[in-house]
Parts: sequence; structure tokens; C-alpha cells
Amino acid sequence: MLTLSPIGRRRWARFKAHRRGWWSLWLFLALFGVSLGGELVANDKPLLVTFKGEWFFPAFKRYTEQDFGGELPFQPDYRSAQVRELIEGQGGRMWFAPIPFGFDTVNYDLTEPAPSPPSGDNWLGTDDQARDVLARVIFGTRVSLLFALALTTASALIGIAVGALQGYYGGWVDLIGQRLLEVWSGLPVLYLLIILSGFVEPNFWWLLGIMALFSWLSLVDVVRAEFLRSRGLEYVKAARALGVGDAQVIVRHILPNAMSATLTYLPFILTGAIATLSALDFLGFGMPAGSASLGELIGQGKTNLQAPWLGLTAFFALALILSLLVFIGEACRDAFDPRT
Repeated sequence: MLTLSPIGRRRWARFKAHRRGWWSLWLFLALFGVSLGGELVANDKPLLVTFKGEWFFPAFKRYTEQDFGGELPFQPDYRSAQVRELIEGQGGRMWFAPIPFGFDTVNYDLTEPAPSPPSGDNWLGTDDQARDVLARVIFGTRVSLLFALALTTASALIGIAVGALQGYYGGWVDLIGQRLLEVWSGLPVLYLLIILSGFVEPNFWWLLGIMALFSWLSLVDVVRAEFLRSRGLEYVKAARALGVGDAQVIVRHILPNAMSATLTYLPFILTGAIATLSALDFLGFGMPAGSASLGELIGQGKTNLQAPWLGLTAFFALALILSLLVFIGEACRDAFDPRT
């Protein structure tokens, strides 16, 4: 069981006392959980099929039509009338997810041309390729949050390491490091991504690697300042006098104090990562074509002004996610504020 120190318990109590941030955390975790289990919520394959006394799980395992008494050795279209008749005509049953569409499922049964307005089948309508908007929002949210979390983790590891080395050693290490950071931070990240996308087809890991090269810069100054302040304190001098190595002094004695200020920045790095990925997808330089993306949905809303549900859905989805993260960041900032 995790045991918090007295100061850790006070910070946790202050975080819980920040009602807006506390409830935002729970709502964010609920949305993240739903997006992680997107296949259980939005799927064009049944979650469960009972056929001749056997159980099948098409959402998680591939079956062929022959497994259900058909003739073709291919995966069936479970939403088609033919497959329904094949399974249900022999006493079988199919249980679909609440949203019987995947993020890339084309609804061929539309009564209106795509993009079609919200209906009983498509709760938030369809996009210009007849794909369910709500399903794409769920999977697009998962991609955005996983991307942002991975980018924030990579940024924290690099930024804390660089800031710790600069602040602890100071002198020429700090001076040269600051000059290199000034040059590196002056590079136009967005333009570099757009230029490089002309040579390499963008994907999740490619975008993550390129953005991780620049997103850590915001953490360096915070960690560096804490190490510059702490390296002259008595407990650090005592540790050095006892023969403790530099690595142990950095990790065990100074870094825990620096983490207090660093943690308050992480929610805001998350929001920046989500906004950047959405902007790249909107411009067409982000995730591969066809991927579930909130930025791509914004682009569809721009090009289909006659379908306002596209733009409104993307706007409210991004506004909700970014607002929750900002509220969580405000609660973290108040919880770790040394003045309280």
C-alpha cells in the first residue's frame, strides 16, 4: 500500500479541496477509460455470438463465414442481412456494442446523402464518408490522449534530466546548455513537421518522436532553477561531505524537491500536445488518412458547412478534454504551491 509523507498528505488534501479540479480528474479518468475500451462501446462486430451451443467473440477474434455454416472463407459482414439470417436462422444470437459502428465503418444504409444528420442509428450523424461521428470521436479521443501522455512522459524524462544536469553542475555546463537551448527553442516546430511530412509519411510514432525533440524545453527552466537553489543548501553539502556520489545526490536529495514544481506543468503539456496533434490533423500533416482524429473532424466541419454537427461535435469534444486538463492543472498548482 502506498504511504504518503505528511507533506504529501497535505498536498493531496489540498488537491481534493479544489472541487473543480477534483471532479475534473474523475470525469477525465472516466472519459479516458471509455476511450481505452472503445471496442466495447463502438464496434461493427458483435461482442458475443451464440451459435449451436458455442460462444464466439468476433470483436476480439477473427472468424470466417464457414464457422457459422456459410460457404465463404472470409470474415463476414455481421451487420448484413444475409449474415444475420445465416446465424439467427439457425437459432443463434448476436450481441452488438451500444454503437454498432467502428471508427472506419461505412454505413451503407443511410436514407440521406453523407454527411447525414444525427439519427437513431448514428447518434451524432455521419461524416462525408458515411462513417459514424460518435465512434470516430471515441477512437480519436483515445489516439489524442495516448499521444499526449506518451509525449508528456518523454518530455518529462528529457526535460528533468537536462535541467538537473545544468542546475547541479552549473558553470560551463549551465552556460553552454543555455546557449544550446536558446538555439533549439528558436526552431519553428510546426514548420519543420510540415516540411518533413513531405519526405516521410506521418504516423503516430513519427510524430511522437519529432515533437518529443522540442516539447521538453518548457520543463528545463523549472528543474534547473530548483537545482541551482538546492545545490548550495546544507543537506546537499552534508551529503557530499559524507562521500555520496553526484548521481545519488541528484536523484535522492534534490530531485524530489524539484518534482513538486514540475508536476504542476504536466497537465498543461498534455493540453499543448493534444492541441498540436489536432492542428496537424486539421492541416493534413498529422495521422495517416483514415485514422480517427478530432482535428480531421474539424477539417470536415470546415469543408461541410451544411453539416454543422461535424464542427460542433469536434469543438465540444476538444473543449471538454482541454478544459478538464486545465482544471486538473490548476488544482495541482494550488496543491504544490509552497505558499500554502
